[in-house]
Amino acid sequence: MTLKKIKVKICGITDEAALEAAAVNGADMVGLVFFAKSPRHVTVERAAQLLDGLPRAIKRVGLFVDPDDGLLGQVMNNVRLDYFQLHGNESPDRIEAVRQEFGMPVIKAIGLAQASDLDAAKIYEKVADWLLFDAKAPAGADRPGGNARSFDWAMLKERRWSCPWLLAGGLRPETVAEAIRQSGAKAVDVSSGVERAPGVKDPALIAEFIAQAKRG
Repeated sequence: MTLKKIKVKICGITDEAALEAAAVNGADMVGLVFFAKSPRHVTVERAAQLLDGLPRAIKRVGLFVDPDDGLLGQVMNNVRLDYFQLHGNESPDRIEAVRQEFGMPVIKAIGLAQASDLDAAKIYEKVADWLLFDAKAPAGADRPGGNARSFDWAMLKERRWSCPWLLAGGLRPETVAEAIRQSGAKAVDVSSGVERAPGVKDPALIAEFIAQAKRG
């Protein structure tokens, strides 16, 4: 069977078992969360320890929510990353400023609930290196992602973007192939969908998710 060239990002890694499962099963990206309100939050020291020895072919993503330059600089100086993922209310000007100040490619997360949210996202495609489409967080949520919520994947099918994008939002091993089919995604991101408890990744679910995504 020929596998599709779907890129897979496993986000919210907190331990060696999850990282190894991502690596050996063919993940293209791994994400570590630097946001204290998340159950997947890791310290700078822990992140550096986790990523030590990870094959360079696997891209390393640091996830932040409305970070200041101090936090970005602290992480960048101590953890080898390939991307910053900005998952808050960062403006296009802020995205551009981060790219210029740190020389780091940026993945900008966009919360979606309806088609008009895609129209609003257009302002980011010229300044971000990647877009990440996630389900819009519920009212009153204390974190913008990793909430196990999904959205109508088909709204992305006919859209064209000038930068690459990832599909996220409540994906699971049993739904990712259909999500890819409906959305036309070439890259997918998962966090809560491969966990047995909030912040605790299940290596078997990681393996199954990657297999289903790449089988398409």
